[in-house]
Amino acid sequence: MSQTQSPQPVPLWNIANILTMLRCVMVPVFVVVAVMHPDLVAWRLGAAAIFVVAMVTDFLDGYLARSRNLITDFGKIVDPIADKAITGAAFIVLSIWDYVPWWMTILILVREFGITIMRFTILKHGALPATFAGKAKTMMQSIAITFCLIPFELWWGPAKWIGLALVTIAFILTIWSGLVNLKDGLRLRREALAGSPSA
Repeated sequence: MSQTQSPQPVPLWNIANILTMLRCVMVPVFVVVAVMHPDLVAWRLGAAAIFVVAMVTDFLDGYLARSRNLITDFGKIVDPIADKAITGAAFIVLSIWDYVPWWMTILILVREFGITIMRFTILKHGALPATFAGKAKTMMQSIAITFCLIPFELWWGPAKWIGLALVTIAFILTIWSGLVNLKDGLRLRREALAGSPSA
């Protein structure tokens, strides 16, 4: 008589979680490199390279976790924190450089960490699905930050305005996606409390 085998538990130290932890470690390294010599091309390029590698690991850890069934509670918690930490640190650095207005950075940080906290608080009711608005926000933030970190304005002054325009687009998408997530989160909670299935 055949017996049904229970699925093997996913090990904590898997390639997806290792990449997530690597991204966490890269945050302070990025900050140090970015603030040391912002007027030197080599240091600016170094900061940009670290940020790009961090965003690549963001894509890879999610892809590997889903494709190889390596999803863990640790990854669910730490991955979004690592994402917000690296992008938040980048926006703070750009504001320190007087590249991005502080009010814009503060609103972005409030949105990012506010939605992350909301996701955790409604997990018992269900998980918020990924949305087009969220994906567009992440893509535009990555493009805008990378452009601003690369010292184009040291070679061509007007490039700073292009960078600020990209950041403004990213800011608008960040606020928009935040409102979409807030609406979906409130709906999910309302339906769960009413005892009706999520649509």
